Amino acid sequence: MSTKILFVCHGNICRSPMAEFVMKDLVAREGLSESFVIASAATSRDELGNCVYGPAREVLSKHSIGCEGKRARLLTREDYEEWDYIVGMDEENRRNMLRLFDGDPARKVSLLLDYAGGGREVADPWYTRRFDIAYRDIEEGCTALLEALVS
Repeated sequence: MSTKILFVCHGNICRSPMAEFVMKDLVAREGLSESFVIASAATSRDELGNCVYGPAREVLSKHSIGCEGKRARLLTREDYEEWDYIVGMDEENRRNMLRLFDGDPARKVSLLLDYAGGGREVADPWYTRRFDIAYRDIEEGCTALLEALVS
């Protein structure tokens, strides 16, 4: 049985697809790809159908991580039943998820950096223009999440 992880951000063109593909890379390097299903989604309709934003693609490429074929998709109510872990990037994402899901009775919703000590958010590089810092934080969070799941 696979562990299913869904990463979530506002538009699904920067942070959450970066997390999706960083996590896919991490599990592949550990030989665990068959044990995980990993995807990402948006809390807004702003970018639906669009591919990963250019600067996000570029920072992934610098780390030899591809994201070909990824298109932004909307988070749905049904996702709550489908996924084991639903991981947002910031408090706004968490609030939007909890509103959509009418709470979190199964305790599936978290923030990525909760796994790396908590108290921080992955800042939106759409606004900060710091895709390098977003990548660093996402890699840190995904590494800590994977360690928590395999231990």
